[in-house]
Amino acid sequence: MKPAAVEVKKSDEAIEEVIEEETETNVAVAGSEEMELGIARLLERIESFTQMVSELLETGKTLFKEVSSEFEERMIMIHKEQIEKWQEEINELRLIDASNEEANTLLHNARFLLHQSVPM
Repeated sequence: MKPAAVEVKKSDEAIEEVIEEETETNVAVAGSEEMELGIARLLERIESFTQMVSELLETGKTLFKEVSSEFEERMIMIHKEQIEKWQEEINELRLIDASNEEANTLLHNARFLLHQSVPM
C-alpha cells in the first residue's frame, strides 16, 4: 500500500474512532427528546461531513495521480527533445571540425607549395 493510501486509510479510521467515541458519550448521557433530536442532527452532520472529506480525499488522490502521470510524461518528452537538440549540435560541430581540418590541410599544402616555388 502506498504512503498516501495509508494516510487516507489512517484518516478514515481516526474519523470513525471519533464518531464512535462521540456516539458512546451521547448514549451514556440521556437527555430530553429535544436534546436527542439535536444530537441526532449533529451526528448526521458529522457523518455527512466525514463522507464529504472521504470523497474529497479520494478525488484529490485521483487528481494527484493523473497530474503526476502527465508531469512524468512531459518531463520525459522535454528530456528527449533536449538530448536530440544536443545530438544535432554535436553532429554540426563534427561537420564544422571536419570542414576546418580539410581547409587547414589545403592551407598547409598551399604554404608548402609557396615556400618551394619562392627562390631563396
